[in-house]
Amino acid sequence: MSRIGVFICHCGTNISATVDVEKVGEAAAKLPNVVHVEINKYMCSDPSQDLVREVIKEHKLDRIVMGTCSPRMHELTWRKLLATTDVNPYMLEVANLREQCSWVHKDRQVATAKAIDLIKMAVAKVDKLSPLKTTQIPVTKRALVIGGGIAGMQVALDIADAGFPVTIVEKKSSLGGNMVMLDKTFPTLDCSACICTPKMSEVGNHPNITVKTLAEVEAMSGYVGNFEVTIREKAKYIDYNLCTGCGACETKCPSKVPNEFDQGMSERTSIYKLFAQAVPAKPVIDPVHCRKLTEGKCGVCAKICPTGAIRYDDEDRVTTETYGAVIFATGYELIDWKKIYGEYGGGAYPDVITGLQFERLVNASGPTEGHILRPSDGKEPKSVVIVKCVGSRDPHKGVSYCSRACCMYGAKHAHQYLDKVPDGNCYVFYMDVRTPGKNYDEFYRNAVHDGANYLRGRVSKIYEENGKLICLGEDTLSSRPVRVDADMVVLETAMVPSTGADEVAAMFGVGRDKDNWLVEAHAKLRPVETNTAGVYLAGVCQGPKDIPDTVCQAGAAAAKVIGLLNKPSLESNPQISRVNESLCQGDGACVNICPYGAISLVTKHFRENSQHVDRTVAQINPGLCQGCGACTVTCRSGAMDLLGYTNESIMREVDALCQW
Repeated sequence: MSRIGVFICHCGTNISATVDVEKVGEAAAKLPNVVHVEINKYMCSDPSQDLVREVIKEHKLDRIVMGTCSPRMHELTWRKLLATTDVNPYMLEVANLREQCSWVHKDRQVATAKAIDLIKMAVAKVDKLSPLKTTQIPVTKRALVIGGGIAGMQVALDIADAGFPVTIVEKKSSLGGNMVMLDKTFPTLDCSACICTPKMSEVGNHPNITVKTLAEVEAMSGYVGNFEVTIREKAKYIDYNLCTGCGACETKCPSKVPNEFDQGMSERTSIYKLFAQAVPAKPVIDPVHCRKLTEGKCGVCAKICPTGAIRYDDEDRVTTETYGAVIFATGYELIDWKKIYGEYGGGAYPDVITGLQFERLVNASGPTEGHILRPSDGKEPKSVVIVKCVGSRDPHKGVSYCSRACCMYGAKHAHQYLDKVPDGNCYVFYMDVRTPGKNYDEFYRNAVHDGANYLRGRVSKIYEENGKLICLGEDTLSSRPVRVDADMVVLETAMVPSTGADEVAAMFGVGRDKDNWLVEAHAKLRPVETNTAGVYLAGVCQGPKDIPDTVCQAGAAAAKVIGLLNKPSLESNPQISRVNESLCQGDGACVNICPYGAISLVTKHFRENSQHVDRTVAQINPGLCQGCGACTVTCRSGAMDLLGYTNESIMREVDALCQW
């Protein structure tokens, strides 16, 4: 006969304000096999945990029910506690008396009755649980970072400095991401390149870091501690072992195309470095525009290369390696405003530019060497309109969320314009001004002090008239229409997830929210982890952030990875699915539904009715299974069961609710 202990928490007043915990305790004491009930104000506190240990020992308990807050928050706390006692950590059931009861009811009588029912169900279930044991999983002491922006570089450096090998996979031809395109960073206005390029150099020269550019993750298998990842490096058509990065080939290439690094406001050759300080500091050939590769003509770069490094027959390189942990640092892109904001000209007016294009104009290494000039005629604009929230907080055309950095981004652009064009006029159209960071509000107020005219309201239309960009809007503070005749318009566009990041995330079983940002395991308690063990998030791949928050999260993700890689082995999760092979029909429905790729079909030899037969049955990979239970509800024959949440124990909960 089992000996069950029930522990009920006040949770301060989170539970007890709505639930009569004393009455719940009295009801629990009358349930079958419950030998002790304990009520405490803060059950998760250290003194209360000591009390639980004493009660377990005194009453010889072998099963525990915790009537507390969400198991998502504290189930691991209780398991760790039970690991220090004679009770198996998985002989535990948590009745959620806070989120599922007290927080959703105002009527004390109703909440108390529901709390009693939840305890009844938990007691019935725990009575049918069986002890579970973990197994040890080896750990490969190597990490993979997907993305080479500021987040990816920071997390790679932190892990590499701890002594572990790191591979960075970057889809562009250089490290740096979006940050390296910026001119200055708020609120200190220090040079972005002065921060980013030394870090790029440090990453490129670090003995523990391997950088793979023009690369992407093609396939993945395995599980925490042992991810088998296939990486494709696209052909660069340059032998990097011979290339010295002298740049002679770039000066002679006759083919010119728009320069993506300068946001299309300058041109580059078909053999190029992404920018002067690129890492690796060696060029690549653009196969789409190279005349030698597309037409079989030209070949000037091969003739002029002093080391013979040009390889027109170069091919993609595909490698498969094992990694103990994976970090997503896939960053962001800017929303394509031209497709959704026809009222702003839809790209028809060259002097309506994005904030990132403005960054290149004001940057000393940009197409105008830091002079703010209109793309249409190269003249200095004497009036500039900055429009914030273009695509952000606009569920009808763009995205519903706030892009967080745009308010400060716009204030920085206003300051930079007024600094370089002292006699100019700057107007900022805004919905709200949000400046939550350290010294951020002071920075915004300085922009206003410098002369930026803030107008609360959206711009409804932009059109060209007599060489001016006419911006029509409304000042919602005065309820008056506004017209500004501008020489240039800067649109602060919304951040959106990087193209292709969702496909790579799906390979690793990482969830995405409604806007396609990658989802963390718990917003408060596990903000850099995902629901796939061993996979972590860093930076804007999780949602819009500024640079300080991005770097901070990168450091947090690195700390988690270092902690994982420092372990000699990992404990597996014993609450996984199991297959009753006698019932399994091998139809593969469970294989298709499993989000972690943990189930496969195998052919096994069975003896049935005195005959030997071969049948196809499902097989679980215990390292990959995360215990989500999707297969158990999909299986038509009922052959799948989830340890810790068996069909029998769940039915006991239902019976308890209906009968007692």
